[in-house]
Amino acid sequence: MAGKKGKNMSQKTNEFKDLILDEERALYAIQNATISHCTFDGPADGESALKESADIYVSDCDFRLRYPFWHVRNAQIENSRMTDTCRAALWYSNQVTIKDSQMGGIKAVRECKDITIENSTIVSPEFGWLSHELVIKNSELESEYPFFYSSNILLDNFVLSGKYSFQYVENVEIRNSRLDTKDAFWHSKNVTVSDSIVKGEYLGWYSENLKLVRCKIIGTQPLCYAKGLILEDCEMIDCDLSFEYSDVHATIAGSITSVKNPRSGHIIADSIGDIIQDDNQLTDVSCMIEVREELNKEEIQKSEIYDEKYTKQCRCACAGNITN
Repeated sequence: MAGKKGKNMSQKTNEFKDLILDEERALYAIQNATISHCTFDGPADGESALKESADIYVSDCDFRLRYPFWHVRNAQIENSRMTDTCRAALWYSNQVTIKDSQMGGIKAVRECKDITIENSTIVSPEFGWLSHELVIKNSELESEYPFFYSSNILLDNFVLSGKYSFQYVENVEIRNSRLDTKDAFWHSKNVTVSDSIVKGEYLGWYSENLKLVRCKIIGTQPLCYAKGLILEDCEMIDCDLSFEYSDVHATIAGSITSVKNPRSGHIIADSIGDIIQDDNQLTDVSCMIEVREELNKEEIQKSEIYDEKYTKQCRCACAGNITN
């Protein structure tokens, strides 16, 4: 009955429906259950409504109390709402699928494994910390510090508005997405981003094996101190002081505002505003830089531009401004 307090459980179907539940551990450790059209809220202000539950299906529910899905195993949640008062909705949970839902709370997902989220909206300042095997598709996230120290992540058609994103992550694939975030991918390992927009300052510092394919990169001082950095057919907009002290192989469509003291590799772009080689460049520099507007492939092969003079000059083949 709608609005009835307490448990309405059918022994045959193990079903909870049209309930208002506010007590502590209201449905603690239930198994093989369906929970639908329930509201978890009320004056008792109880926590951990579904803690230690397993094999549950949740639909069209509202969660307004703290910590509803801790230590949950094998759950499917659909068309439900978890408000910011849930604080940390999922913690220590495994094999959870969330679809067509809204998630709030400062730590909406923490220390979880095998979590899939689709067609959902998330507002969570510290989302996805210390979690593994995350799949998020067709969803939006607003977060100040998402995915800290997490691994094995797949994001597809994903929209992020954040800060300090993906720090210390490992084994990440991002496709067809829009990332608006500063300081993204710091200290990350084995990340591939394709067909996406990545906007924000100080992208990818101290990263290892970061690969960007057909991406639009926007923001100051990107991709410094990186190892194994690869850019394939990318655009770089308002990217000044790029690639400082990085090992980089980059193929850029369009121009780069400036490149500063890259360590090694090969950079090719249509144009480069400034190539900066100052007194702070490393002693073991071996980076080749090419500018398409001045030297096409055939001209490079025929020219003598790789003479000893240019080899000593950081082996840069370009017509841009070289600042010493």
